[in-house]
Amino acid sequence: MSTATTPDPQYWVIVGSKENYDISKERGFTLQGIKARYRKKAEQINPGDKMIYYLTGLMVLAGIVTVKSHYVEDFEPIWPCSNKNEIYPYRFKIEPYLIPQDDSGFLKVAPFHDELTYLKKWPEKNWTLGFQGNIHQWPEADYKLVEAMFEKTTSPVTTG
Repeated sequence: MSTATTPDPQYWVIVGSKENYDISKERGFTLQGIKARYRKKAEQINPGDKMIYYLTGLMVLAGIVTVKSHYVEDFEPIWPCSNKNEIYPYRFKIEPYLIPQDDSGFLKVAPFHDELTYLKKWPEKNWTLGFQGNIHQWPEADYKLVEAMFEKTTSPVTTG
């Protein structure tokens, strides 16, 4: 008799525009797509994993969602991209976890970037390089720091 074990959650950062974040918000944070070139990462994402949104330009973390499914491929355009042929085909069902009520609840990364282990791969003055690309796996300690910061100002979203 085999016993299936649930893998420990992994932690991911989704890098995108405010416009794409707003589209996900309008959809109730029920679906998240990632770009085609990140298929190998898509294959590593499991139900129970957490995703943190990082908004380019604003340089903020905008909330946390929980992954509810493995990816499926879907080619319906939802999120715009500067590359008109990109449609974020690897899609996950998600649910909101810690989502600020409005933009004032976003976390500016600059004041605490030096506390994030993941960003130590780059020279301190170039910490934003850690947010190039669409998706990044983060260490648990970095996730826990961000989760605690959101918990101070945002109530967890409960789903029925």
